[in-house]
Order: sequence, then structure tokens, then C-alpha cells
Amino acid sequence: MTDGADPGASRHDPGASGHDPVSDATAGRHRKLARSTLIFSVATGVSRVLGLVREMVAAYYFGISGAINAFTVAFQIPNLVRALLADAALSGAFVPVFSDLLEKGERKRAWRVASTIFWLVLLVLGALTALFILIAPLLIRPFGVPDGDFDLAVGLSRVLFPIVVLLGLSGVIVGILNTYDHFTVPALTPIAWNLAIILGLWLGVPRVSGEDAQLYVYAGAILVGTLIQLLLPVPWLRGLDGRLQMVIDWRDPAVRRFFKLMLPVTLTLGLINMNAVIDTLFASRLLDPNLAPAAINAAFRLYMLPQGMFSVAVATVLFPALARYAAQNDLDAFRSTISTGLRQIAFLLIPASIVSAVLAQPIVRLVYERGAFTESDVTIVAACLAAFSLGLVFNGWMLMLSRGFYGLQSNWIPTAIGVGTLGLNAVLDVALYRVGIWGIPFATSLVNIVGAALLVFFLRRGVGGVDLARIIDAVVRVTVASVVLGAAAFGVWVGLDQLLGRSTVAQIISLGGALALGAIVYLAACRVLRVRETDVLRQAISRRGA
Repeated sequence: MTDGADPGASRHDPGASGHDPVSDATAGRHRKLARSTLIFSVATGVSRVLGLVREMVAAYYFGISGAINAFTVAFQIPNLVRALLADAALSGAFVPVFSDLLEKGERKRAWRVASTIFWLVLLVLGALTALFILIAPLLIRPFGVPDGDFDLAVGLSRVLFPIVVLLGLSGVIVGILNTYDHFTVPALTPIAWNLAIILGLWLGVPRVSGEDAQLYVYAGAILVGTLIQLLLPVPWLRGLDGRLQMVIDWRDPAVRRFFKLMLPVTLTLGLINMNAVIDTLFASRLLDPNLAPAAINAAFRLYMLPQGMFSVAVATVLFPALARYAAQNDLDAFRSTISTGLRQIAFLLIPASIVSAVLAQPIVRLVYERGAFTESDVTIVAACLAAFSLGLVFNGWMLMLSRGFYGLQSNWIPTAIGVGTLGLNAVLDVALYRVGIWGIPFATSLVNIVGAALLVFFLRRGVGGVDLARIIDAVVRVTVASVVLGAAAFGVWVGLDQLLGRSTVAQIISLGGALALGAIVYLAACRVLRVRETDVLRQAISRRGA
């Protein structure tokens, strides 16, 4: 956080000695946040890569046709409910409420509220899970009869539904740790989740006979992995200044405020999932139903890799600080933190978008081209990835800006913007599908640009600005450096590709060499252009910042 210094630092007089202990302490805190961002980015990147490995292992055992379709359908509703009621929905509502109480010095009450929310989540989501298990046939019925085996889809969904309550509880625990600026262990839990599933598939599937039984092993591995994800960070709660208790104080106004804040977050996440449904609907109905949905999904998985590594990391690490500054009504610090987050996301995602666009074909070819995935498929998916790449940084900004509204406890604004962009997404899908399959991802990118612009507009009105001139200056410099990166990386890849050929090892060397040299060129160009965000990386890896 290069500009890393706290905005309040300028209000302190360092004195004749030029040494300001307050500024030193603030700089130390921002170096800690920089390291947390780096650790979170690396951990999330590893998790995303393991997610791809998990999908590859599952495809190895089950392919993409047959009974695996029953599993895919069975996972839809538990996964949707999880997205609506757990994870980000809980965190977005819990962290501001918990931080507010801690900032007011009400530590005992804060932990009492956290305890109440924990047990209410257990009771409410536990009851909801039990209900869904009971009525699973009714929930699966609208999806038809996947692979002709309705009972299999119902049975698998019943195994998977408990992930809802487990991830709800995990959201509370992770929210507590993040409020205390503990990010490392929560960042490692998705890695454990993916490893548990991969290990479960590898050890379990070959030891049972029949594809139905093997799919139950798959579902069971997901359930076990989710339980591990819940339990792994629990020991780190002991080192904090409070503990979860067996108490339910639902009359506390802070508890009611938590549920009030959670509603618009849940609706926003629902709209995000609805956007995906709309894209799939148009891809299936208006384009090739046997190709377009899978092609867009394959490109989307690659598009989300840098998103998860960088923007999620920055937004997650800065969110507790935003909530604290909002609770203190320190709008100078709030604006500075938002500005820092947006510039860091630009520094990380603009080069990623350039790389995803200019090296789309070699990336897709290396990851996917084997078996039934042909060179013609590479061309289609690469075009979709390049179209997605246009909106990469804007999607990251939307995540950061939404966190800003959550910190201010103004959760309805991003929800209203989500409603508007939902309609825009449908209109653009209809307008752009004619250009080809890549038109659907291109529409998504345009929606991201509009959504980010609207969020900036309303946040500026709410807090009196976000240092837009400085953000634009950083974006221009980073874009120039990224173009240099793209030219260098593409040139290196073309040369190595022609020299080495396209065996798997050769592709790894060609693409890896292009990315490595491109990263060096990018950092060098940033130094020449005086992009201050390069200091984040230096601070994050510096031992002296400890």
C-alpha cells in the first residue's frame, strides 16, 4: 500500500528531528497489510490452481457425459443457497457490525453479538438444510431428469446440502479473524478444501464399483472438505481478546442490524448468480446449446484465476480497515484506503487482462487441449477469454467498491446498481450474441464497466471523493507498462513456440518463459514510469517490514 501512509499522518508534525512515531507505526501497519495481501493472493492463487486440478481429476473419472450430469444438477441448489446465505453475504454484514462494536470499546458486547450470530446461523441454516433435504425431490424436479436418473440427483443433493450450514458458520469465524487482521489461515482453508476433494477422489473412487457409488464418494469428499474448511481456523480464535459463548441475545440491536445489512448483500449476490443464469440461457437458446455454455464456462474459469488471486485478496484484506474507518467516521482514511485498493487492483489486474487477451490461445491450449478438446475449441474459448479480459479490472473494482459500501453499512446502493446492470446484461446479450459466442462474455465486460462507473459515482457522492485524479494517473501509467508487457510476452511466446513446437513440455516452456519475461519487463516499465504501486511488492516481501 504504497501510498501506504495513513491519511491522518499529514496532520502530525514530525518535529525538528523529522521522525514521527505515529507515521512510523502507520507505515508499519500498511506494510503488514501489504504482506497480508501478498500472502492472501498467493494462497488464493494456489487454491484456484488446485480448483482446476480438482476439475481435471473429476473429468478424468467421470468425463462430461452420463451420470456426472446428475451430480452437476444436484450441486446447483446447495451451491446457490451457499452463495446467497453464507460466505460473502455473512462476511459483508458481520464485519462492519463487529468492527463497530470493537471500535466503540464494547468488546464484551461485540463477542456476545458474535456468539449470538454464530448460534443463530447454526439454528437457521441448520433448519433450512433439514428442510431442503426433506423436499429435495421438489427442488430437483424443475431441472428435469438429468441422465435419466432423477433419484441419483436427489440423493446426491441430500449429501451436499449440509455444506450450507457449515459454510455459514465458517463465514462467522473467518469474519472474526479478518476483523482482527488475521488473513493467512482463512486464506489457506480453500486450499485444504480442494486438497480434501482431490484426495477423496483419488483414494475413494477406485475403491468402489459403479458410477453412482463413485459420485456419492465425490459428494462425500466435498462435504468432508467443507467440514475441514470450517474447523481449520478455529484454533486461531483462542489467541484473541474474547471467545464465542453459548448465548443467544437476539434482542440486541446490533444483531438486528446484522440481519438488516445481510438482506441487501444476499440480494446482490442473488443478482450476480442471476446474471450467470441469463448468460447461460442466451448461450444455450440463441447459440449452440452443445458448445456455447461449455465454451463460456471454460473461459470464465481462466478469467477468474487472476480475479481470485488479486482483487479478492486486496478487497478482503482492506475490508476490515474500511469498516473501522467508517465506524470512526474517519472519511479521510476511508477515502485513502478505497483509493489505495483501486490502484492496487489496477496495478495487478490491468497487466493480467493484457496477458489474458494477447496470450489467450496458448493459455487455453495448454490448460484444456487434450482428449476431446480440439484446436477449433481452443480458438472459440480463447476468443471468449479475450472478451472477458476487457472487464477484468472493472470487475475487481466492483468488488472493492462494494466492500466500501458494506463498510459504510450502505448495502442497498450496490444492490440497486446490481438490479440495473442485470437488465443491461440481458439487453447486451441479445444485441451481441450475433457476433459469435464471444459476444456473451463481451457483454459481461461492458456491464462490468458500467457497474464500476456507477459505484464510483455514488461512492464519491457519499464520502466526498475517492482521489479520482490519482487513480486515473496510476491507471494510465500501469496501462502503458502493461502494453509493453503484452508486446514483450507475445514476442517471446511466438519465438519459443516456433522454436520448440507444441508438445506439453514445449508449451509450458514457451508460455512460462513469456510470462516470466513479461513480468520482469512490466516491473521495469513501472519503475521507469514511476508507478508507486510497485512499492507494495517491495514492502510485502521485505523482512524489514516485520
